Amino acid sequence: MDLQFLINSLQYIKPEIAITAVIVLIVLVDLIWQKKKALLPWISLVGLIVTAFYVIEQFGMNASSFVANGTMGMITTDPFGAFFKIIVILASVIIIFFSLTSDEIKNVFERHGEYYTLILGMILGMFFMISASDLILIYISLELVSLSSYILAGFTKQSLRNSEASLKYVIYGGVSSGIMLFGISIIYGMTGTTNLYMINSFLQSPPFGGFVFWLAGIFIFAGIGFKISAAPFHFWTPDVYEGAPITITAYLSIASKAAGFALLIRFIKVTFIESVDVSGYWQLLNLIDWKSFLILISILTMTLGNFAALWQSNMKRLLAYSSIAHAGYLLLGLAVLSDQGLVAILIYFAVYAFMNLGAFFVVMLIANKIGSEEIEDYKGLGYTMPLLSFSIGVFLISLTGIPPTAGFIAKLYLFIALVDANMIAVAVIALLNTVVSLYYYIKVLKNMYLVRPEKEMPTISVSPAAFAMLMVLLIPILVFGVYFTPLVNFAKNSIALMGF
Repeated sequence: MDLQFLINSLQYIKPEIAITAVIVLIVLVDLIWQKKKALLPWISLVGLIVTAFYVIEQFGMNASSFVANGTMGMITTDPFGAFFKIIVILASVIIIFFSLTSDEIKNVFERHGEYYTLILGMILGMFFMISASDLILIYISLELVSLSSYILAGFTKQSLRNSEASLKYVIYGGVSSGIMLFGISIIYGMTGTTNLYMINSFLQSPPFGGFVFWLAGIFIFAGIGFKISAAPFHFWTPDVYEGAPITITAYLSIASKAAGFALLIRFIKVTFIESVDVSGYWQLLNLIDWKSFLILISILTMTLGNFAALWQSNMKRLLAYSSIAHAGYLLLGLAVLSDQGLVAILIYFAVYAFMNLGAFFVVMLIANKIGSEEIEDYKGLGYTMPLLSFSIGVFLISLTGIPPTAGFIAKLYLFIALVDANMIAVAVIALLNTVVSLYYYIKVLKNMYLVRPEKEMPTISVSPAAFAMLMVLLIPILVFGVYFTPLVNFAKNSIALMGF
């Protein structure tokens, strides 16, 4: 790789360069002007807006960068990656606003420099995860995200459960990381390359494959499955979601999951693709039966997530198991192995970002007011906190997939993709899981509206800033529920020029 090639490649990682510059700026401001920590979230927001501008440029690109010896590059820049980067930026901006109103984060004001540096470090890692087309870069970027999130999970250090969450996250993350690295080493030993496009070329050879390669592919999936909370790699999720600050819990449920899915989709399609037929269905190499494997994992994930959520009494744990179940639904979109399934995943993520972040935001605001995340303590909140109760009601109904919310549109396109692929039995299982999820969401609404509080409490209002953020999250759920054409077109355009 000569100098000119390197310089040319830099134009394709402008968003990553911008995030790196913001990280350096935050560290310098925190070190030099220690009494101006209040500026740090605003510096982060400005940096994310600039980064978003560069990401939007990538919707018109389809290129491979950091090319060596005439092979395909380590980073693929295309509209598919840009879509997921926009999801990450959107979630990051919302989380920074969350942090400004979170009592947990306000109580550690002296460590805000480290807090925002770690969040931006996660963003940098997630951007590389989304665009990576080389196993080494995939592993490094995944580790960058993991190391930052381990610290953030136990950041406030205000309770034993906070430290416990961080420790469990490190242990599970270390194991999954080691398994993934073992799988990468096996593939490198068999092919002599870590580039996904080159591996695909090797796999085209008729004698290639066997049990060892199948095992290596599953090992790599284990590392990615940990990031997306897919069963049986989900065990860290409930404890970490409950113990971590609510802002970080919400962030892990959206941004980290989005990056993980983008990585999984690119890994499977680039490495194992043979052809795409005129109907948009992928013909994969007959090495690993990804369709059956993904169907099995998705059914296990959604069923376990939904049934485990039935017995939860803590809102964060309930939303954690709900997040696991939604990972199962999203995996079904990938199991279709078609462009239509991919469009369904993109629509689902765009909607899921608003409804899940909205649910966590309301849980945080309620916790700020009543000092509890227990569902039992939500009794009568429909009368004392009417706005917050109505809002979380809309978010939970949308998470269930009931019209006229955007959650219905997300699930509708997912079921359409399943039916078109003639996966009727799988669609029925997913529908039954949706019915189960309705029970535990309704349990929350029942406590708020149908159970009177044990003692009378005055009506509690929210601040203008919290109200504004609530509307930012609530309005898209209602608007996209009835007018979803722009969202669907955006998703379709994002896969039209995919770099594989």
